Amino acid sequence: MLRQYLASAITLLALSSFQVTSTAYAATNLATTNQADLKWPNNYQAAVSLSYDDALLSQLNYAIPALNKHGFKASFYLTLSNSSTQTALARWRDIATDGHELGNHTLFHACSKSIEGREWVEPHNNIDTKTVAQMQQEIETANTFLQAIDQQTERTFTPPCGDFYAADGNYIDAIRENFVAIKGYNPQLAPKFDLLLMPENVDGETLINFVKQAQQQGGIANILFHGIEEDYLSVSNQAHNELLQYLSDNRDILWVDTYRNIMGHVNSALNLDEKATKPH
Repeated sequence: MLRQYLASAITLLALSSFQVTSTAYAATNLATTNQADLKWPNNYQAAVSLSYDDALLSQLNYAIPALNKHGFKASFYLTLSNSSTQTALARWRDIATDGHELGNHTLFHACSKSIEGREWVEPHNNIDTKTVAQMQQEIETANTFLQAIDQQTERTFTPPCGDFYAADGNYIDAIRENFVAIKGYNPQLAPKFDLLLMPENVDGETLINFVKQAQQQGGIANILFHGIEEDYLSVSNQAHNELLQYLSDNRDILWVDTYRNIMGHVNSALNLDEKATKPH
């Protein structure tokens, strides 16, 4: 069932508050940011956030060794009901110890069933029938579990399916103060500074060109992976390695780090609170 969800999700991210162009989309933003207001440390041209959703074993088997080879830190958004969270718990704890971020992707990955193509959403996991209070409780409980794994008190969040709305309103408003930032929901950044790509079956050149776009604009290149070589919504190990090699070759001008660290810098640079901010 999760495989069905992800196969459909790649075409459905235009829903709710996401703006999609092919597989790349600009994050929802409620304010604008001048490039002059945002300076990256060490005169980097852009920041690159590599993130991996759903706690998939292929991420541990392929992505982690490749990231560690180049000394890069990334963010892994765990859906805590995924069986690999239990079967590979020690491995997830180890990558957190090594400096990677364990991000929040909820307990159960609820999505909207009312959207065309979402027939696969189970009735009990339909966000259309859940209240904001229920989503808030689930996400805060997920934070508690994640802290038990990594002993960290600060992290970021990625909303499943890009859905921001429960039955009675926008649940992001209720939970954003629990996080340094939320992918796709950054009021402090203009869209051109907060680009996001969710790749599937693309080559290394496509990934590299996306990073180059962020370089030109001086913003953040968010690349949100799922499977690497295996699992679903996958990118080949070769394409992933080609991207990492490009980032390694350009590490003097590109800041590759966890989303938590990147957005912590953004919040500090723009004199905002360390938690996800409310719109002005």
